[in-house]
Amino acid sequence: MSTLDIAVVVGSNRRESINRKLAQALVKLAPPELACRFVQIDDLPMYNGDMEPNRPDVVNRFTSEIARAYGILIVMPEHNRSLPAVLKNAIDWGSKPMESNVWRNKVAATAGTSPGAIGTAPGQLHLRQILGVLGAILVGGEAYLQFKPDLIDAQDNVTNEGTRKFLKDYMDRFAALAVKLN
Repeated sequence: MSTLDIAVVVGSNRRESINRKLAQALVKLAPPELACRFVQIDDLPMYNGDMEPNRPDVVNRFTSEIARAYGILIVMPEHNRSLPAVLKNAIDWGSKPMESNVWRNKVAATAGTSPGAIGTAPGQLHLRQILGVLGAILVGGEAYLQFKPDLIDAQDNVTNEGTRKFLKDYMDRFAALAVKLN
């Protein structure tokens, strides 16, 4: 079986992002049929339709990296019960013009962590609503966690066995849906 190209988008521009740590841990838990690669979004200018006729090179790089991916894993923090501006900006660039929407028909999984007890649940709900409107095919279930300092070690391993199993199962469901639709 060939591997499926998965774009990993971290919805944070923080250098020491706990969601980047979670994304790296999820990639380690991904089954071999998923070939995960990180796609940068923090260099994108704020979306402006006036820039459409002469899109900046970084926007073209971003949209081509998403377009060539079979699926997308988005790992995000939550900002005010929603998704961070840097992630929404990337989604907006990828959705325009509508006939070139790079999110349409992509198998997508979402995950996130925050120090709060409900993790990123409200923000992911908003993200999943946006991705659904744009035509992405979403993996069932959710993966949001309360982040604790010892959740992920320096080698990007999830230290709690129950949490590791939960995340591994989520990545397996992502892979199963991607393979089934391939």
